[in-house]
Amino acid sequence: MDRAAILEKVIALVCETLEADEDSVDEDTTFDDLNADSFDKLELVTAFEDEFDLALEDEVLVSINSVGDAVNAIENAQ
Repeated sequence: MDRAAILEKVIALVCETLEADEDSVDEDTTFDDLNADSFDKLELVTAFEDEFDLALEDEVLVSINSVGDAVNAIENAQ
C-alpha cells in the first residue's frame, strides 16, 4: 500500500475515533491538537493495528504523536 493510501486510512480512523472533521486533519496534525488523552491514543493504535493487520513495537508506539508519525510507523511495519 502506498503512502497516500495509508494516510487516507489513518486520517479516516483518527476522525472516526476522535470525532474530528476530516478537513481539519492532515499529516502534521498531532493527537494533542485533537485533545486525545492516553486512552484515545491506545484506541487509535489498536485501530491502526487492526486496519493494517500489523503489530507495532512498543518503542514505535511511544513515538507516535501525530498523523504523520502513525503513517511512518505503519509504512515501516509493512
